[in-house]
Amino acid sequence: MPRRRPGALLPLELDILDAGTTLQAADGSFFGFGLARAIADRDGSSLLAHGTLYKALTRMATAGLLDSEWEAPEPAEAEGRPRRRLYRVTAAGATALETARREASVRAADAAAAASRPSRPVTA
Repeated sequence: MPRRRPGALLPLELDILDAGTTLQAADGSFFGFGLARAIADRDGSSLLAHGTLYKALTRMATAGLLDSEWEAPEPAEAEGRPRRRLYRVTAAGATALETARREASVRAADAAAAASRPSRPVTA
């Protein structure tokens, strides 16, 4: 499998940053299952596989795109569930998302411009 270029984000990582930014704006942080549900609801797809999502979250936290910490035990105990790992998009993550959006916009504009150019007739 070829290595990806440094700084390049996978589509799943872009989805995580995008949905995570929205959840973070509403709640201050987000957790894995809530994030998976938000991505599935937005895309009309099924939930992401547990291993796929949590490996990506760990990889992104290691890269500095996300911060993470365990929630306080009291809310989990009150709700009778395990503690959640809470995530927040960092400034580096927000910058990476904006850069990816800008690059996608440029690629789309280039493709539209190329499609609108008249094609040259083939000469033999």
